[in-house]
Amino acid sequence: MPPLREPGAHPEAEFPRYAGTYRLEACLGSGGMGVVHLARSASGMQLAVKVVHAPYAADPEFRARFRQEVAAARRVSGAFTAPVVDADPEAGRPWMATLYIPGPTLAEQVKRSGPMAPAELRRLTAGLAEALRDIHRAGVIHRDLKPSNVLLTDGGPKVIDFGISRPYDSDLRTETGKLIGSPPYMAPEQFQRPREVGPPVDVFALGAVIVHAATGRGPFDSDSPYIVAYQVVHDQPDLGGVPEDLAPLVARCLAKDPAERPTPGEVMDALLPPSYEAEAFVPAQRRRAVVAAAVPAATERDGSEADTHVGPAPVVRRRRLPRVRLIATAALLLLMAGAGAGAYAVWGGGSTDASPPEPERAGAGGGEGDDAVTPWRTALRTSGNATPVCSTAGAGGALYCSAAGAGTARIDPADGRVLWSSRSSSSRTAAHAPIVSGGVVLSAGPDGKLHALDPVKGTAVRDTALSASPGGAFPAGDTLLAVADDGTVTALDGASGAPRWKGPLAKHTRPDFALYDGASGLAYAFEHAPSGASTLVTAVDAASGRASWQRRLDGVLTPVGTAGAGELVLTAMDENSDTAELVRYAPGTGASARVPLPFTLDGPQVVMAGDVAYLLARGGSLLAVDTAAGGAKPELWRLETGVGRASAPVLGEGGHLYFSAADGRLLAVDTDRGALVGQTRARLSGGKLAYASDLPAPVTAGRTVVGTAPDGSVFAVDGADPGAW
Repeated sequence: MPPLREPGAHPEAEFPRYAGTYRLEACLGSGGMGVVHLARSASGMQLAVKVVHAPYAADPEFRARFRQEVAAARRVSGAFTAPVVDADPEAGRPWMATLYIPGPTLAEQVKRSGPMAPAELRRLTAGLAEALRDIHRAGVIHRDLKPSNVLLTDGGPKVIDFGISRPYDSDLRTETGKLIGSPPYMAPEQFQRPREVGPPVDVFALGAVIVHAATGRGPFDSDSPYIVAYQVVHDQPDLGGVPEDLAPLVARCLAKDPAERPTPGEVMDALLPPSYEAEAFVPAQRRRAVVAAAVPAATERDGSEADTHVGPAPVVRRRRLPRVRLIATAALLLLMAGAGAGAYAVWGGGSTDASPPEPERAGAGGGEGDDAVTPWRTALRTSGNATPVCSTAGAGGALYCSAAGAGTARIDPADGRVLWSSRSSSSRTAAHAPIVSGGVVLSAGPDGKLHALDPVKGTAVRDTALSASPGGAFPAGDTLLAVADDGTVTALDGASGAPRWKGPLAKHTRPDFALYDGASGLAYAFEHAPSGASTLVTAVDAASGRASWQRRLDGVLTPVGTAGAGELVLTAMDENSDTAELVRYAPGTGASARVPLPFTLDGPQVVMAGDVAYLLARGGSLLAVDTAAGGAKPELWRLETGVGRASAPVLGEGGHLYFSAADGRLLAVDTDRGALVGQTRARLSGGKLAYASDLPAPVTAGRTVVGTAPDGSVFAVDGADPGAW
């Protein structure tokens, strides 16, 4: 790799000509810690390359901080950030290359064009809240959200510069006496307790950024950073000029007490109806490529239409690395109930929003025999662009689905008829599958809490005190598990809501549940050490709270399944937060075996079938691994599915594995041969790809496979005959 080379005596003599193999073409901007250059890769892809100033390259503390910046940026790269393409924190002049995203910063836009119009402000607020939700889900706190770190693009705002961000569990702390950040956008606790900041600091910064966008100044304004710091801690914000309908929400974001600030999800709820109907706030700088629904490969490149461009902005695959903490798989997220809003009323005997089921196109399935499945399609949502999400329960395979703007519905998996629906006026761009526990269906209400519905009639049974946000309640059979901020675990009877047990888990500070094994009744809690050196894993009887076993294992691990006689399988991350191996732990003997993967995977979602683990990475790589292979070669087969962004995989009858693509396709893979054996057509929303941060996985009911799509539909195909899809 060519070294960084100095061009000689010149006003910009410190600027190198290369960073790694990337030739630096122009200076995009300079900051206190480094310079950002425009560069191109060997294929011509435009990149923004940040190169550290020479004096800081010799500072071990700064190098550690830069390594953390690279790790944080890699973890959160996705729809709302600039994806990391390459980096070398150990180079003589450390550097990081991200995808170049054309567009002005918010600071530049306001300086050039003045304060934003109300509709633009709502769109900006919603976009930044959605970005923070994505960043926080990755386990990262940005800590320096400000107008110059917000890029305005025709696809929405992008958050950049993770130079002082850190993971929730990072052991790199702000040193005593050093305040790192931008005072007008720092929260009070960043001045008072910099070692203890959490995600609410980003919400405070969001409020300050919106004030700047609305007025051209901050809520605390002075030429002196010391006066600004005093105002942030002691004074009330100046919201003059902020639109009246937005001012109360901004005031909540700027609350002095972090506990009084809304979460990013609550900010999104408060902005209903959706803000994406507003015109884009950036003049068109590039034209969109036409997305042809008839050509799946053209529409499903990386899971987002925002990355499909013509002209100088190249198409690249978005990279979004997994979080080191909290919920580990999208399969788990599909069990979580999302926040809802709006009126909450229930009607029985059919749907008010959903269209009648439609037969699928001719030849779209139907195997031989009396138990053949007749394909169907039901439009559960008729407006907006959110993809419905579903879950099944019971021997009969009862199907329950939720969609933004359409509430929760029970659908007959045999023919697609809506048996009942609970209507909601929510227009959130994302939803989460209903939770089925103890014979009741738990769905989000307008108060942000889970409400219990009768599974047969759809009528309200009772309210609950459980949050409907992801992570608010973990379903473990007939028990619901909730973890408080202080680490206390509360177990509730799913049917009645009555407490079963309550208390902390021994040796845990704040555990998370990632897996429930119905055969043993065990729920698996895990917690990463702050240093990232080990993971504490506890197997808990969900009904009684009795710990079956507990073990601290080396590495950053996440439980993903069980194999053999109750042995636990976990994914293990490397220093780049990629999954590099599987760990199989036998609680009976205390032995653990590490199964190296043939290559690292970006955020794979895992499903187990006996001893075999199927890992589906974000880029569409599918890998089958024998976790009991011992010293032999563990890889059984690998397959590049061509799907840029995939849901969690699901196993069905006949040795097939199913998963969904972001364009609404349902795909089937033969697990014996590792071959793609069928896929449905793309189902776009209004001819466009609708991006959802959580891509719903399909569900199975016998040989029926049910998928959901961005066009608002729920559809079923015959899982036994994927070749006819």
